[in-house]
Amino acid sequence: MTDPVFAVDPRQAQIARELHEVVRDLPLLCPHGHVDPRLLADDEPFGDPARLLIVPDHYVTRMLLSQGIPPDRLGVPRCDGGEAETDGRTIWRLLAENWHLFRGTPSRLWLEQTFRTVFGIETRLSAGTADEMYDAIAAKIAEPEFRPRALFEKFRIEVLATTESPTDDLAEHAKLAADGWGGPGGRVITTFRPDLVVDFEREGWAEAVARLGELAGEDTGTFAGYLAALRSRREAFIVAGATSSDHGHPTARTENLSADEAGALYDRARRGMASPSDAETFRGHMLLEFARMSIDDGLVMQLHPGAVRDHNKRLFAAHGRDVGGDIPQATDYVHALRPLLDAYGMDPRLRVVVYTLDEYTFSRELAPLAGGYPALFLGAPWWFLDSPDGLRRYRDAVTETAGFYNTAGFVDDTRAFCSIPVRHDIARRSDAAYLASLVTQNRLPLDEAAETMADLAYHLPKRIFRLDTAGATA
Repeated sequence: MTDPVFAVDPRQAQIARELHEVVRDLPLLCPHGHVDPRLLADDEPFGDPARLLIVPDHYVTRMLLSQGIPPDRLGVPRCDGGEAETDGRTIWRLLAENWHLFRGTPSRLWLEQTFRTVFGIETRLSAGTADEMYDAIAAKIAEPEFRPRALFEKFRIEVLATTESPTDDLAEHAKLAADGWGGPGGRVITTFRPDLVVDFEREGWAEAVARLGELAGEDTGTFAGYLAALRSRREAFIVAGATSSDHGHPTARTENLSADEAGALYDRARRGMASPSDAETFRGHMLLEFARMSIDDGLVMQLHPGAVRDHNKRLFAAHGRDVGGDIPQATDYVHALRPLLDAYGMDPRLRVVVYTLDEYTFSRELAPLAGGYPALFLGAPWWFLDSPDGLRRYRDAVTETAGFYNTAGFVDDTRAFCSIPVRHDIARRSDAAYLASLVTQNRLPLDEAAETMADLAYHLPKRIFRLDTAGATA
């Protein structure tokens, strides 16, 4: 590929290329993402280019919505079962006709590199080339070597973590394990995401808690039974290969309540009497409960706060969650995380990886916190920030305070399976460019930069996410 993220200065660019060569062929570790496990469990051919590359990609559908093109015209299903476009070629042509909207965006970079590196297509997408490219990709995905498991091997993915709720029966992961692809130490593992049963304000919370109890064989009518059910489901997730949990709360607030105080909030929610303040307090307390569970069972905690979910209410009503209707908000970490860090921040058994959508907190709050507590690590730039420029700003912001070894490596955080190798390669190139700048300034010897490259790309995430210990406490 060309070098879209390397420096203009020739010497620095050459050093960056040399550093990238160090990691170019290292396996990919994907400890956080949202690929549907059915994709790999069933290993069926992809349906068509549009359903592979456009329909599940909310980066793409969001941009088109901003220009008045609704998601149903792009094949995104409607919650009410109403009409949505089903013809893949029509969807593809619509994207091609509006390709100019993506100029300068990471979405364009990811897609163009996917066309080039995954499908071998050098043609530039436009209204005039739409059918040619659609037919070329359709022909490729009809071949056996473009089935999901074959691509998994081609992409050199060593581990891919999906994300499931504790109310999921993990049937797809059981199938993967039976095929030798899942389970502890497997190639496809799960991640414990309990938001649905923690957040009183989520639609269907009571029903989800009942389902949690059924799966765990515990009485969730009491707070003690609820905690027992969560511990039981965590054990089931560990059997399915999980090495981490994930928590997508609106804020980073943590609370250390007594069992009686937490139980009272839980009882109010079960009676339908909990206030928004109660919900926020309970979410914060549950992060303390999950930290205690993590100390016992070894799951790494990932915190993804700061998204105002479903800000676009009409979009949510029509198409549901995770279709591009979420917006970042300012997030406090210094005060919000203090109860958790006071209790467990110095405990070597706990690992907490914190992400943010509020990049101004990288240098002001998160890097100093990661430099002050051994349990805390900085997650990679996430969602709106995982672009070449965002990745560079991240290294500029955190390295002076937290160094490289308090960061947890790159996560692709994607549903778009074919974009995984592209996203990792761009992150590796971004790190190579940053390290090259240190070398050219005589701030880092080249041999140490090369060692750091390998650590950032592979060794750090493998250790921090406990991918080398199959979920056991390290």
